[in-house]
Amino acid sequence: MLIAGSALAGYSIEATDGRLGTVKTVLFNDLNWTIRWLVVDTGHWLSSRQVLIHPAAIIEADHQQQMVRVNLDKTQIEASPDIQQDAPVTMQMESQLNSYYGWDPYWGRDLYSAGVPGLGMVGGFTTPSLSGMRESEENMIQVGSDDGDPHLRSMASVTGYHIHASDGDIGHVKNFLLDDATWVITYLIVDTTNWWGGVRVLISPFAVEMIDWDAQKVLLNVTRAQVKASPVWDPEQIIDDAYRNGLHRHYGWPGWES
Repeated sequence: MLIAGSALAGYSIEATDGRLGTVKTVLFNDLNWTIRWLVVDTGHWLSSRQVLIHPAAIIEADHQQQMVRVNLDKTQIEASPDIQQDAPVTMQMESQLNSYYGWDPYWGRDLYSAGVPGLGMVGGFTTPSLSGMRESEENMIQVGSDDGDPHLRSMASVTGYHIHASDGDIGHVKNFLLDDATWVITYLIVDTTNWWGGVRVLISPFAVEMIDWDAQKVLLNVTRAQVKASPVWDPEQIIDDAYRNGLHRHYGWPGWES
């Protein structure tokens, strides 16, 4: 099921023996567009502690009840490596957490391997290889820098970034759509208010050529004309296979059936 990333903020986290806290924000990996951590505010239970929950621990997301159930108990959480409130999440911290819980740092499927044959040239641009991403991350873990992991990004902080097609601005990041089964970001929701009268369009991360974090810009390898000619997206309608096939076929992205 595709859900808006912003909707997760405020969801309660339910352990096997009670409530842990609420989701504060979601961190994703900007190399492969996977959700890496749910940042949990534990309130008065563990004051001054920031708790990170890996998607591998998630049993299910109950959207009607606005809660995420995890296969952890409070004793495990309390004894976990100490992550200070609002401190940068370093590769060393992630490594300690993965070791403590036994989580696989490369758990799950990423955007580039989730049912997409081949990794090299996709839609006219080169996607990073999984082996290259893993080697890069392993090297940074060994370095153990005190700086934040450069590939971890908060959905909340990226919301509002300007979106630039290859021939000009088209709008800004309004939200993200993610798959709550694979915990992969499948689309950026783009608000075109200053260009196309506020029409919202879906852009796959396959179209992202680079992200300029200093300038707060997302650069795409598609043109404005392509965006305007793309299948219309109605936020009130469910995104079905027919729509996704048409959207991916239009741009030449992987994931559509002929």
